[in-house]
Amino acid sequence: MRPDHENEKIVNIEERIPKIKEQRKQKANRRLISFILLFFIMVLIIVYLQTPISKISSLTITGNEHVPTKQLVKLSQIKEGETEFWNLNKDMIADHIKQNKLIKSVSIKKHFPNKVSIAIKEYANIAYLQKGHFYYELLENGTALQDEVTPSHAGPIFVDWDNKEKLKQTVRALNQLPASIQELISEVYYVPTSSNQWLVKFYMNDGNTVIASIKTFADKMTTYPAIVKELSSSEKGTIHMEVATYFEAFKSKKKEDER
Repeated sequence: MRPDHENEKIVNIEERIPKIKEQRKQKANRRLISFILLFFIMVLIIVYLQTPISKISSLTITGNEHVPTKQLVKLSQIKEGETEFWNLNKDMIADHIKQNKLIKSVSIKKHFPNKVSIAIKEYANIAYLQKGHFYYELLENGTALQDEVTPSHAGPIFVDWDNKEKLKQTVRALNQLPASIQELISEVYYVPTSSNQWLVKFYMNDGNTVIASIKTFADKMTTYPAIVKELSSSEKGTIHMEVATYFEAFKSKKKEDER
């Protein structure tokens, strides 16, 4: 090997040594900065947890119509100024609130540093229960509310139902029908026989009636518009949907006096 080539190697190594030292220095500085930042973050977290700002300062509840806000706050077990913001278990809070049977769903959001909002979705009112001269809202899950109301929309009216379980099952089945079909129904009666405890009778807004089974009308009633379309507009009667579907004309044009 030539001497000049060996000298060139030595020079190259000597030139690289300062660069290596500089790189090591930069790495050490970055580590130091990272350590300092981590230290300050930990200090801030400790300070945050030890001050009132770590406690929930504001709880907002929206979407509730039938359930009082005070009752929802109690169910949530959230106490402003006491409950830890960082330790809030959203799933557990939602489960507590849904103990109320009128609540369909709960959405909880945390807003840093210490605010919480809860969006409530209640079961919708889809019909009314008539008892004598009084009306009560029926929710989509079959629950009848206790407060007397004046019907505010053209939902079906369940007249004088004493069987609460059959009422609940019928309302739930009704909720499966498209809104366009529900709007065609005026009144609903429970008309059991000794051989069939599942019969219901619908008085339709167009003057026809439908007799069907609680178990199957959610499927069969969807065909009602097509059936009526095949009938004469002047011909009214009862459409039977208990088993096979068929039409039976009224014996007179007067509405059957069965209410």
